[in-house]
Amino acid sequence: METFWDWFTVFCFAGLVTLMLQRSSEEEPRDKLWQYAPPAIGLAVANYFGNEEVHWVAAVIIAAVALYVFAVLKPRISRP
Repeated sequence: METFWDWFTVFCFAGLVTLMLQRSSEEEPRDKLWQYAPPAIGLAVANYFGNEEVHWVAAVIIAAVALYVFAVLKPRISRP
């Protein structure tokens, strides 16, 4: 945990895991477990490129992961 990319990707991964755990506790889960693999792998790859100082590639991969999460997993953002 030395670089910005280490912290940022772990933070995003924690959010992904939280979403998965929350949805897996539903009576009828709306997602399949395999649907969480592409963003998890994408975060690992983005972390690699970020640590190799190819920051633009890491940023593009993070954006692709975010698009995937919002398009496929469709998290609901609640407002207080």
